[in-house]
Amino acid sequence: MFRGGTYRKSNTFWVYEVSKLKKKIILRSIFGLPTGITIGHLITLCISLGWGDGHFYPCVPELVDIMGSELRAVLLQTALYGVLGMAFAASSVIWEIERWSLVKQTGVYFLILSVVFMPIAYFTYWMEHSFVGFLSYFGVFAVLFAVIWLIQYAVGRRVVKKMNAKLK
Repeated sequence: MFRGGTYRKSNTFWVYEVSKLKKKIILRSIFGLPTGITIGHLITLCISLGWGDGHFYPCVPELVDIMGSELRAVLLQTALYGVLGMAFAASSVIWEIERWSLVKQTGVYFLILSVVFMPIAYFTYWMEHSFVGFLSYFGVFAVLFAVIWLIQYAVGRRVVKKMNAKLK
C-alpha cells in the first residue's frame, strides 16, 4: 500500500472529524445557554421554596453587595448560568470520541466542568471564600458528579444488555 495516499486519506478524515466535532460543540453550546439559564433559575426557585421562609432569594446577599444591586447580581448570575449550560452541553461531545477510553472521557469531562464550574461558584459566593469552603464545595461537586455518572453508566449498561438480548 502506498503510504502517502493513506496519509492524505487519513488526514482528510481527521479534518472532517474535527470539523464535525466543532459544529456539534457550537450547536450544543447554543442549546446549552437557555438550558443552563432555565435549570439555574429552577434551582434558585427550589432553594427559595426550601429555605426562603416564603421569600424568593435569586442570589446570595454577598453577590448583591458586590454588584451594588439585586438586579445586577441576578443579571450576572443568569449570564453565568448560561455559561455553565454551554459548558455542560458543549463538553458532552467528549462522550462521542470513540477512540478514547471511558476513563479518559470521564477525566477530561470532569476536568472541563471543574475548571468552568468552580470559579463561577467562587465568584458568585455559592461557596465560602476559604480553602476549607473551596474543598467542601469541590467535594460536593465531585460526589454529585460521581453519583450522576454512576446512574448514567448503569442506565447505559442496561440499554446495551437489552439491545444484545434482542440481537440473540
